[in-house]
Order: sequence, then structure tokens, then C-alpha cells
Amino acid sequence: MSELTDEFLADAKERMRKSVEACRHELATVRTGRASPHLLDRLVVDYYGVETPIKQLAQVAATDARLLTLTPFDKNSIGTIEKAIMESDLGLTPNNDGNVIRLQIPELNEERRRELVKVVHGVAEDGKVAVRNIRRDVMHDLRELRKEGEVGEDDARRAETELQMRTDEATGAAAVLRHVRLFPRDALAARVAVPTVAFGGLTSGRQTA
Repeated sequence: MSELTDEFLADAKERMRKSVEACRHELATVRTGRASPHLLDRLVVDYYGVETPIKQLAQVAATDARLLTLTPFDKNSIGTIEKAIMESDLGLTPNNDGNVIRLQIPELNEERRRELVKVVHGVAEDGKVAVRNIRRDVMHDLRELRKEGEVGEDDARRAETELQMRTDEATGAAAVLRHVRLFPRDALAARVAVPTVAFGGLTSGRQTA
């Protein structure tokens, strides 16, 4: 392939990698029946008028399978952090002893389990759509290059084939992340299935939180 098509493919690969990473990150924030510090990744606190990620205000740890503890760096922020948690969509009730905030993670009931499945499928599908949109845009660019005579037919065809392969790898990675979020015990098998060559071991260990 030509240097020009290589550049387009490298760009597509990187954009797809970022889309899969965004999918992984979003899935990590979905509440299951297990405690994970990632549950609070999207939570921001109004700290003296500044919207601040909660992890910049407190040390967050999963002290056991169903308990998160938050140790604020500024003890005066405990009330503000608790308020942000209660007003969020996490469905968790914080309590504190004046120094540490504790979040008990309840087991999933049937209604919450159905909701979880719906949310996880939606996040994974959004990731796949983002990847397919990248494929569409780059495929259009490759065809324009061929039309303008900047690349030959053979180079363009080979580039399109590789682009489709990268697309399949990325959408496959999103599907694996979805499966692992719903069935964390399958994580080891999923790590083998994820296309690590294309995405640099993206899901290694982190998606099971």
C-alpha cells in the first residue's frame, strides 16, 4: 500500500482504539452488584463553585466486594460529596463517620438486573456505531483518493480490506467488553478473544472492575 493509504489506516486504527477505550470506560461506570471505584468516575462535585471530579477530592477504594470507601482530602467537603452522590443516578445512600464516607453496594434485584443489561447493551452498541462511523468516513476518503488518481486501484482495494478488518476487530472488542461486564467470570476467556494486536491489550484486566 502507499504511504498515503497507510496514514489514513493508522488514523482510523487510532480513532477506533479510542472509541473502544471510551466504551470500556463507560461500561466501567455502570453499577452492578460489586463495588468498584470506577462507579464514581463520572461523578463531579461542586467544590467551592468549581465542578470537580470526585476522585480529585477523595481517595476511593473498594474495601470489600460490596463496600466503597471515600476518604476526602478536605474533611470539610464530606457534606458536599455526599450530596453529589445522593443527587446522582447511582441509587446509593452514603453514610460517614466524620472522616470516611461509606457506600454499601446492594445486590441487584431483578428489575435492576434487567436495567443493567439494557444499559450495557446500549453502551456497547454506541461503541460499535462510533467505530462504524469512522469506517464510513475513512472509506469515503479512500474512494476520493482513488477517484482523484492519488492512489491506484490495487492500493485502494487493499486499504479498504484492511480498514474492514480493523472495523471488525474494534466492533468485536466492544462486544467482548459488553459480555465481560455482564459476565465478569468469563473475563479470562474474553482477554484471549479481544484483538490485542490492533488495540494494544486495551482490555487486559481493567474491564472486570
